Amino acid sequence: MPVRSTAVLPALAALALAATALTACSGGGGGDPDTLKVSFKQSTDNSVKVMDEYLAGVKKEFERAHPGKKVEFVPVKAPDSEYYTKLQQMLRSPRTAPDLVYEDTFLINSDIVSGYLRPLDPYLAEWEDWDRFFDTAKAAARGEDGKTYGVPDGTDTRGLWFSKDVFAKAGLPADWQPRTWDDLLDAARAVKAKVPGVVPLNVYTGKPVGEGATMQGFQMLLYGTGDGTSDPLYDTASKKWRPAGKGFADALSFVETVYEEKLGPDVSDALDPHIMTRVRGELLPEGKLGIALDGSWLPQDWLPGSGHEWPEWSDELGLAYMPTQNGQAPGKVSMSGGWTWSIPAKAANPDLAFAFIRTLQTKANAQKWYVANSGIAVREDVAGDPAYTGAQPGTAFFTGLVAHTHYRPAYPAYPKVSVAIQEAMESVTTGDRSVEEAVRAYDSALEEAVGDRVAGR
Repeated sequence: MPVRSTAVLPALAALALAATALTACSGGGGGDPDTLKVSFKQSTDNSVKVMDEYLAGVKKEFERAHPGKKVEFVPVKAPDSEYYTKLQQMLRSPRTAPDLVYEDTFLINSDIVSGYLRPLDPYLAEWEDWDRFFDTAKAAARGEDGKTYGVPDGTDTRGLWFSKDVFAKAGLPADWQPRTWDDLLDAARAVKAKVPGVVPLNVYTGKPVGEGATMQGFQMLLYGTGDGTSDPLYDTASKKWRPAGKGFADALSFVETVYEEKLGPDVSDALDPHIMTRVRGELLPEGKLGIALDGSWLPQDWLPGSGHEWPEWSDELGLAYMPTQNGQAPGKVSMSGGWTWSIPAKAANPDLAFAFIRTLQTKANAQKWYVANSGIAVREDVAGDPAYTGAQPGTAFFTGLVAHTHYRPAYPAYPKVSVAIQEAMESVTTGDRSVEEAVRAYDSALEEAVGDRVAGR
């Protein structure tokens, strides 16, 4: 899954800032220097109030530490796509821009390029805790100019979920861990041969699934090709997008194999926009799916009050990391996304906003958020804390993948590139195109999306 300068707060002063200093440093569109406006995406499900409750606690802590200062929340209750649109409308004017916003790393670069966000590097240079964040997570909010525009509040990782019951029937081990793509396909073939009525392997594909197909499906394959030392989609040195290479074609061939050999769902089910909900709410809990290439967040759907309660999931499901194509180093692959806290370019109180970020991201508050949200830690001191790793089954496993994870090159052209990937996947899923034809179509769509910013041209 968005700049202008202001006075920089000393490292230790930001959390214990005097009211007079904050008043003097506040800039922007003339808002109340004593009121911090914080905008975030509020869940459209009234029963899910994790963010609201967490922020309410941080607000009390912040206001106690900063007498005379008030935090005002400006929640946007909307699905993701509508939230992005409303947020950009708010960021355009000093009259409507909040002081702090919640940005999805998927689209943050669009707001960066539009000039809606300010770089945080001066603040980060004076904040000791920034050194506690994993380098991969720091990169999630970095613009093409090399500057950082957000502080991540957690991430997610991806791997292989498998049914222990289905595996037992297929003669596969409960501690299964594939070393290569072929090992993964062989396990799916064993399920198909010995456990009728069960979908052997789910790999999200096609345009109806959207970014889920690109990220949970294709990129989990693509980033496991090659030697892992360079981004297979984007050349950071030239700042150009890479055309499809051998790894791209191999990833498409894997998708083609899954659906050609009927190792995945029926094509009509795979291209159903509700397939992700079915995997979490039906196929896995009901033992109708052998292996799911999916994300760390699935247990959220199985918690009490979720509507899909499944307290036995940790006993009935196994976890394995996604292997690289041929078992080459580093041997495992993950993709990550997440959200960051960013300060708008037109914020009235940028210094106060960063002081609030520091409160949000104390070790204690960060850990509280990761646990409440079933999130994955981006702070190394939290990642190594037993109170965090033991809070929920699977947390330690998915946190261990952060060191091997990749972030999408989510620059402004990325949404178009993602659609081109989905179209290539869908065409080999349905059999409408061969892998070679899909590769040519992708290269053509890439050139149309990014113009002359194609590497080698």
